[in-house]
Formats: sequence, C-alpha cells, structure tokens
Amino acid sequence: MTAGRPQYDLAIIGAGINGAGIARDAALRGLKVIVLDKDDMCTGCSWISSRLIHGGLRYLEYAEIPLVYESLRERRCLLVTAQHLVQPLRISIPVFAGARRGPLLIRLGMIAYDLLSIRKRLPNHQMLQRDEIRQEEPGLRAEGLRAAARYYDAQVPYAERLVLENLLAARDAGAAVNTHCEVTAIRVSDGAVSSLEYVDRSDGSSHAINVATVVNAAGPWVDRVLETAPVRTKRHVGGTKGSHIIVGQFEGAPRDAFYVEAAADGRPFFIIPWNGQYLIGTTDIRYDGDLDNIRASDAEVDYLLSETNRVFPQAELGRQHIHYAYAGVRPLPHQDKGPESAITRRHIIKVNEHVAKGLISIIGGKLTTYRSLAEQTVDRVAKLKGLRLPDCRTHETMLPGATGIDAATARLRSLNVLSEPGVARLLGIYGGRAADVAALCDADARLAVAIDDDRTVLAAEVPFAIRNEFAKSLCDIIFRRMM
Repeated sequence: MTAGRPQYDLAIIGAGINGAGIARDAALRGLKVIVLDKDDMCTGCSWISSRLIHGGLRYLEYAEIPLVYESLRERRCLLVTAQHLVQPLRISIPVFAGARRGPLLIRLGMIAYDLLSIRKRLPNHQMLQRDEIRQEEPGLRAEGLRAAARYYDAQVPYAERLVLENLLAARDAGAAVNTHCEVTAIRVSDGAVSSLEYVDRSDGSSHAINVATVVNAAGPWVDRVLETAPVRTKRHVGGTKGSHIIVGQFEGAPRDAFYVEAAADGRPFFIIPWNGQYLIGTTDIRYDGDLDNIRASDAEVDYLLSETNRVFPQAELGRQHIHYAYAGVRPLPHQDKGPESAITRRHIIKVNEHVAKGLISIIGGKLTTYRSLAEQTVDRVAKLKGLRLPDCRTHETMLPGATGIDAATARLRSLNVLSEPGVARLLGIYGGRAADVAALCDADARLAVAIDDDRTVLAAEVPFAIRNEFAKSLCDIIFRRMM
C-alpha cells in the first residue's frame, strides 16, 4: 500500500448489472467504493439478454427450485423499486403435437410457478383451449396446435437504464464510477490485495489506487481480469453464446409475448414485442472464441427465423426483415461436458484466497437476481474483512427514477414541445428523473426543442447524459442513455 494514493474499501471491476448492483449496495452500507470498467457501463452480457425479469420457468426442468424462488422474489421487488423500468409481461406458451413438453407437463410447471411466487403482484396462469388461443392470436399456426398456457412475468425494455440507475444510486451514496478505465494490474502485498492499477482509455492516463477488497464482476472477462493478478488460477468461466434478432412488425405477429419450444432441438425461445419491434431469441451454444468480437452466426440467425416462421407461418421472415442481430456470452461456470442448457444459472461468489486475500470473483448470475447477488456479495465482503455493516436495504429502496413520476409528467408537458409519445418515451427512460432533464431547458432555451420529426426526443438529453450519466462518447449517449 502506497501513501498518497486514493484509498478505497472496495473496488469493483465491471460496470454491468452485477457490478452496478454491488456498488449500490456497498455504498449504501457505508463502504468507500470505486467502479472500473474498460468500456462504457452495460456493454457486456447485461445488454445482450432477452430483456426479461423472470423466474426462469425452464429452470424447473432441472430442479433448480431455489433459483426459481429467488428469481420470482426479485421480480416482485423490481416491479416496485424499479417500477418505471420494469413492467408486467403476458406470455403465451403454445403446445403442439409431438412437442417434448405436452399440455400436462406445461400445466404442472405453471402450477409450480404460481406456488413458488407466493405474495406475487401478477395474476396466476391460465390454460387455454386450441380455439381460445387461436381467437386471440389468429396468426398462430393451427396445424398440430393442441392448447396453450398463459402466464405473467416482467420485462425491462431498457436493461441499460437499469444498470445506469444502480450506478447513479451508488454515486449518490458516495461511490466513484469510472467507465472506459481498464484494470492492468491487481497488486498483492503479504498475500492480500493491496492496490489496483488502471489506464483511462479516454485519454491514456495511468492511475493507481489502494484497495482493501476487489470484486471481479467482469462477466465473461472474469478470467482475463484474474490474469492481471500475480498468481495464476484455474479457469472459472466457460460461457455459452446467446444470440437474438430484432425484426419489425410482420404478418400474423402476436399481440403477446410467446415462449415456444423449437422443433429443431426442443429448446424454448422467446418472441417478444419490444419497442415497436419483435425481439426473438435466444440460442445457447458453447463458446471459446474472442470475447471482444462476438457475432450471431448465420446458423443461429437461420434457426431463429425458421422457428419463428414455423409458429407464425404468415410471417415469412427472411434476412431482409432483420433490423439487427446481437450476441454475447453468458458468464456461466466452466463445464467441459453436458448440454449447454443444463449448466446452472445460479451465481457463484468465488473467494479467490489462493490468489490473494480480499479478491472475490462473480461467476454467472441473471439480470433478474442481480440485487440479491449484490446483497450476498457485500455480506461476504463484510465477513471476510471482519466489518460490521448495516443491513442491506436495497430490497425496499427505490431506484432514482422510480419516484416523482407524476411531477415529471406534468413538467414535461409544460414544455409544450413533446408529443404524448415523446412524454411517454422520456418517462420510460428516465422515470421521475425526466424532470431533471426538463430543468436543463430552464437554463438554456435552445435545449427546449424536440430534435426528431415525431417530437419524442428532447435536445436537453444530450448534455444531460454527459453531465449526469457518465457518458463519454456519442455511442454512450445514443445506445445506452437515450436508447
């Protein structure tokens, strides 16, 4: 430990949903925290998800009952504490002749799902006859259709904003958030973590800080981060690639989200209305390639198109209908054998004491369960360091934009420059913090203008992202702030 350097109780490497959640929890409990990420926040696996806050219905097949229970509990929590970002989503499961999962198995799964979500805020499931689901979804394939189940989960249309709001809450509680800063060395003294070195990729400057504990929450890059420590360790992460495609409205498109068993391999996938388009995915393929250059393969794209066309035959979707595709790697525990879908989705909080005391790595995790993962991680840090910290309160603490929504609505309308869809867009992105965006217009009238033909985007959003939301580049602003 070197005198004169900034001193932190906890350094978190990775500004995805897990790193952001840990930072928020730790800062709220009084620790001095710094977050470092080599790119912008939410540029790894957090944004490549299906954008669902869900219990993980298919995890019941692998008897991961505790994970489903935990996920359903966290879903209930987020529907309150992140109410501006997380909304209920109605999902239908069609059952076709010859499917691996017949009506009885689906119904049993639905009953178990309902029972595990005691005190839930969403309705119980329904079983629908063939004619009932066809009446509501006439574009659904009729041939071989036997029945359907309908249930509720939740959707987070802008997962990037969920990550951001956790970082904002961490900052408000005193944490430092440094994006575009790559850790180059984890230094160890007397067998314990003592300092970190990092490079600010924005200007090339080098920095060093003293730290008591490091949490490696780098997702698929966990093993790469561990390589910056002086002691080698075995491989922790053996991820699987998941790819999605985004298409526009199509003939026979569903009104609700659909969870469908693929004919090719029996793996369930989603067809989800999203942002005026349809999000289709995901795949699940073992991946050992370049983590910084992940793309949906031709085979994956063809698979998703073919399976969607099978369920909604009027769609006739082809590559020309794809707006874009995205892919990423799930940071799952390394496993040499067995089907990809059977690899546990439960997170592991790995204490790397064989490398250095005070070094912890996060393996796995789901978007849905980030808050409980964060609570468990901070509890582990406190135990390792012998700290007496206040109890976690993130389960009842609203995220920054989850309050003041009515006042923000009135404030946006008072500008008289946004259409009603524009007001709805800003509320869906910023929640109550939309009033802070509008406040910039008071200081500079040039910002009180809509910058698109539909009057849905406010000029003030650009400086707001730079001044208030850690944005450092045009890509940061467009893709992960203004959405």
